[in-house]
Amino acid sequence: MIDTHTHIYLDRFKGDIDAVLERAAAVGVERFYLPNIDKESIADLKALAAAHPQIYPMMGLHPSHIKEDWEEQLTAVWEELAGETKYYAVGEIGIDLYWDKTFIAEQQEAFRRQIRKAKEMHLPIVIHCRDAFEETFEILEAEADEQLFGIFHCFTGNLEQARRALDLNLKLGIGGVVTFKNGGLDKVVAELKTEDLVLETDAPFLAPAPFRGKRNEPAYLEPIAQKVALLHHISKEEVSRITTENALKIFGHE
Repeated sequence: MIDTHTHIYLDRFKGDIDAVLERAAAVGVERFYLPNIDKESIADLKALAAAHPQIYPMMGLHPSHIKEDWEEQLTAVWEELAGETKYYAVGEIGIDLYWDKTFIAEQQEAFRRQIRKAKEMHLPIVIHCRDAFEETFEILEAEADEQLFGIFHCFTGNLEQARRALDLNLKLGIGGVVTFKNGGLDKVVAELKTEDLVLETDAPFLAPAPFRGKRNEPAYLEPIAQKVALLHHISKEEVSRITTENALKIFGHE
């Protein structure tokens, strides 16, 4: 299995990162893709990726971290993308109107610029969207062309929104929410093809049942895969195989 979106470089993993990776390996998680958040997270992200060959970094500016200094933050992203470190996607990028709408115009502009940079570099994008489906789709559809591809991370939308994302050459990142009893995502995932999905934890956030309320970690990809298998009436191994192939294609490992 591949955890296509995990923040295991954060301080909450500093004390036991080796044990976290061992538990993940024990359930078959072989690769980890780490999205950047802001300028301050770059050093820890790069250090962890450099220390472990199964960890692959992404580079982007998270919409929740777009404040007054957003242009300076974006400059740091550009410098990294132009540097020696190999990044496998531009992410995570997007629009988040859940916490604060003060910088919506700046979020939109940063999203546009990062999409264009990804297309210029032939890299996938990894999209963060919270309370902002219409705003996110407005920009994606305006920027859509044959160069646009990637993952709609932590997808929690309805079936219409899922199909709208798929029409933009995006895969849907399915995480712990699919296991929530009243989340509703299970009904959407049941209507989609497994070829349209990739798996993710978004650790340390959004731990799946039965671990809700705990620190999420990549080993918890297993109950997510089990839930998708149940919804599609196939084995967990088949879900793992298909979603792994999907992820490898997106991140350029064919």
